[in-house]
Amino acid sequence: MRTTRAIRQMSQDEQEWRSWPVERREQEYSPSSCVDSLAPLLAAYAARSQEAERQFPCRKDLRWGDEAEDETFDFFPAARADVPLLLFIHGGYWQELSKNESLFAAPECVRNGIAYAALNYTLAPKARLDKIVEQCRRAVAYFHREARALGFDPRRLYVAGSSAGAHLAAMLLVGGWQGQFGLGDCPVAGAILVSGIYDIEPLIGTYIDAALRLTGRDAELLSPMRLPPGRRVPVIIAWGEHETTEFKRQSQEYAARMSAAGFRVSALEAGGANHFDIVFGLGDHTKALGRATLALVRGGEISMHEVQRGTFPQT
Repeated sequence: MRTTRAIRQMSQDEQEWRSWPVERREQEYSPSSCVDSLAPLLAAYAARSQEAERQFPCRKDLRWGDEAEDETFDFFPAARADVPLLLFIHGGYWQELSKNESLFAAPECVRNGIAYAALNYTLAPKARLDKIVEQCRRAVAYFHREARALGFDPRRLYVAGSSAGAHLAAMLLVGGWQGQFGLGDCPVAGAILVSGIYDIEPLIGTYIDAALRLTGRDAELLSPMRLPPGRRVPVIIAWGEHETTEFKRQSQEYAARMSAAGFRVSALEAGGANHFDIVFGLGDHTKALGRATLALVRGGEISMHEVQRGTFPQT
């Protein structure tokens, strides 16, 4: 995995996509175009999640909200009650997947003294994107209220997300929404954003947009790349070596923007990984992404230099 603190500028102009025909945008924003077959990867999500449930106690189908039937989560408690929580938000272009295929990082988290939760939200087209963002923010408020009952430290709530889930996690780093939900200005202690999309405008008019029905105003209000960030927290931004040019560009430009805004950003490119399997590195101490994640959530116990070298103390 290649790691860099100083985010290099992409040679491609940020606005180049505007001159592309829709077919070009659709290919650049189709992560499956970089893999031979998607089915085995999705099957691995489910199989690894089922194995996590067999290995560790899991509290299934808990409710974080009462406005929609989808407002549920699965929870893996840690051995103690004063531990951090890693809250994972799944991808699927806001239209597919669920918490049930999102438990694969739980075993390594629990082994390292970290509670783990996988979040469900209402999928498009049943919910528009602004509603999904609002759901994730309400969910964070729930976890703050119920932290002691669940058994974790609310001051150490970390969010992680993959693909569309990374977009939703990044929307939690935006400023100005927290008071609406009775939260302080720093409701999350840090974030791990994996293969995300941070400017949604290029999706408008593509096949991806059929269920989303995005507008130009949505692009302004729901693109983390364009919104003022909130209180500065440490952030990991990762992408795979085998991703489309646009997914790499968006990750690198968002990392540069957050770094310029004063966030402590660790940007990682996972060598040999694609858009779908990179997420298996979350919490895996044999992967640089996992070492960085565990170091961040456990409170910076190792440096990024140690992450790069691969030395990591296990508990």
